[in-house]
Amino acid sequence: MDSPLTGEPLALDLINTLGGPPDGPVDHLATVDTLRGWLRAQAHRLPQPEAPLTDTDLVAVRDLRKAVDTVIDHVRRGAEPPVSALRALSEADRLAPPYRSLGWEDGQVVVSAERTGDYRSTLVAALASAAIDLLAGPVVSVRSCEGPGCRMLFLPAHPRRRWCSPDLCGNRVRVARYYQRHRS
Repeated sequence: MDSPLTGEPLALDLINTLGGPPDGPVDHLATVDTLRGWLRAQAHRLPQPEAPLTDTDLVAVRDLRKAVDTVIDHVRRGAEPPVSALRALSEADRLAPPYRSLGWEDGQVVVSAERTGDYRSTLVAALASAAIDLLAGPVVSVRSCEGPGCRMLFLPAHPRRRWCSPDLCGNRVRVARYYQRHRS
């Protein structure tokens, strides 16, 4: 898998950058370049860097990913998350407090949420905020992909959804079932 799956709630897309597809584990945030690529894929939801990203930016996002993964994993299992992970999310959200801004567009008032601070702070705060929103909402509906060896998480729009991607894991499962039926 060359790039991470995207399109889930932002917190899940962040967790899913550490993938475990059938062909082996992969970290889509292994380098500053892969972080930049992931941020481009999330351009409609996240601020984009105006200056070159640094290793410190990468470490901050990866540390937050670990905290988000830990908290969501515990909550999904009905277990109390570690205080350190909860604190990490709360502190990250406070790095760049949000405020609302009013504008006028197409004959009506438009409200947008913005954050102030340096790029790393606004990025990490936006990611933490997305995780907090998921935890305060539909986290109990989050599912793990049923594909063999896949660790991707998703929020199903349909109750019968079983795979992170019908084209990837879904297809692999269907092909394996077909092979088993026609093997003899």
